[in-house]
Amino acid sequence: MTNSSTVCVYYGEGLARYGFGHEHPFGPDRLDAFWREAQRQGLTEAACVCEPAAADETAIERFHTSAYVQRVMSQSESGEGYLDRGDTPAFPGVYEAAATVVGTTLDAVARVMEGTCRRALIPIAGLHHARRGSAAGFCVFNDCGVAIETLLSEHGLGRVAYVDIDAHHGDGVFYGFEDNPAVIFADLHEDGHFLYPGTGNGDETGRGEARGTKLNIPMPPMAEDELFMKHWPRVETLLREHPPEFILFQCGADSLAGDPITHLRYSHNAHRHAAARLCALADELCEGRLVALGGGGYNRHNLALAWSAVLQAFLEAPVTAAP
Repeated sequence: MTNSSTVCVYYGEGLARYGFGHEHPFGPDRLDAFWREAQRQGLTEAACVCEPAAADETAIERFHTSAYVQRVMSQSESGEGYLDRGDTPAFPGVYEAAATVVGTTLDAVARVMEGTCRRALIPIAGLHHARRGSAAGFCVFNDCGVAIETLLSEHGLGRVAYVDIDAHHGDGVFYGFEDNPAVIFADLHEDGHFLYPGTGNGDETGRGEARGTKLNIPMPPMAEDELFMKHWPRVETLLREHPPEFILFQCGADSLAGDPITHLRYSHNAHRHAAARLCALADELCEGRLVALGGGGYNRHNLALAWSAVLQAFLEAPVTAAP
């Protein structure tokens, strides 16, 4: 039985299927790497474990173009070629796997909105590079973007915050909503001069009416927890200046020291701190509504520690919503 203080975590075969083979950095073993550590720490017993869910075509097209969705369906049948310029390969069943990531994120959003769950973590989610009309950077469908569109159009919210601490800039989300003042965007990432996708400069603050609702904080290679903690208050300031009704937290673990494809050197304490502070902000600003999306992370030990730290912070956070 769930209630307003419940923390949900998602686990199941449907999520594990989103991966590009055991030799690929984004392999299907990532989910179980996290789950073993969360079990070892006793976290899975304290949370409500939920099954993955699949999104239908209509939901996916809230963010993505119909032509692109049809292309993914076609290449999912053949299992051939790439869905972008060479980073994101198709495989048999890729449409169903990607639709499950989207559907699971939407299930978490719905549970939080209806009040049967206070906070939720989806480990295999946060596919923030996919653009409206294409895949990018191991991301087929942008579940973050679909969730934002769903919260605005289906749940009728006026303002949604998206906070991203993945080493890579969340370009699919940023440019998908760059001119939308209803989306408050904060992203701490490795400087694009040194890492894919090469975007997210500090002067990118939104366009038109949305100028000032976006915050990009490029971090230098080898940045450690101390620098993360120094810049983190800027995120809180932005959210208080533009109070959201829901917070999405992309907690990519590729920003930890030892990731094979990035250069930041955080510990999992950065993730614990961000998660704990977002719990407090969610209680202060938006009735506790907070969903975390696992994002990147290609060192299995690192992602297990980082996502477990987020789950632990969610479980330990007091319920202090304003009346």
